[in-house]
Amino acid sequence: MTTPQPSHPKKERTLVLLKPDAIQRSLIGEITSRFERVGLKLVGMKLVVPTEDQCWKHYNKDDAWFLKKGTKIVENKKSLNLPIEKSDLEYGRDIIGAVVKYMTAGPIVAMVWEGNQSVAVIKKLVGGTEPTTSYVGTIRGDYTIDSYYMCDVDGSRGMRNLIHCTDNPTEYAHESTIWFNENELISYRLVQDEILYDVNLDGILE
Repeated sequence: MTTPQPSHPKKERTLVLLKPDAIQRSLIGEITSRFERVGLKLVGMKLVVPTEDQCWKHYNKDDAWFLKKGTKIVENKKSLNLPIEKSDLEYGRDIIGAVVKYMTAGPIVAMVWEGNQSVAVIKKLVGGTEPTTSYVGTIRGDYTIDSYYMCDVDGSRGMRNLIHCTDNPTEYAHESTIWFNENELISYRLVQDEILYDVNLDGILE
């Protein structure tokens, strides 16, 4: 069963996964505080050890995606004078295989956040996929240092970039049901909702 996004933007939800490196480096509080400070509401949270099946379902990629990514890997290997031992498609599939190995190495924290355009807001806070090129001020830019170059040199391992976030609102329906049952997500009121969303601000003065 998929969970469609609500019609009002203040009720939009997004999935966040704090990956094994975030847990091992004790960054749970640092990262979640970024989302709290901007005004988002936590509606679901759990500590889990992912299964391979969950991860392959989560990273639901097709052959076109594998081919595109694999071609880039082959180009990088050529520029580094490294041997090319597989097809572009196989190298592309290896990306998800490496990510699955990384994601199942230890516990992760799965979360659902709610708030106005939460998908775009959290993507902005998280930063680009590659930490070394993520902007200062983003989570990946401030808290970690991995790079595509180092992944290639190390043998195409999974990028250790601390966090996954939903890429677009439509993806949330697919991703959220992999990690949460609907009854695990709680609808509730925060006091700060009034100042963020009340249209008339008529509850401030006594």
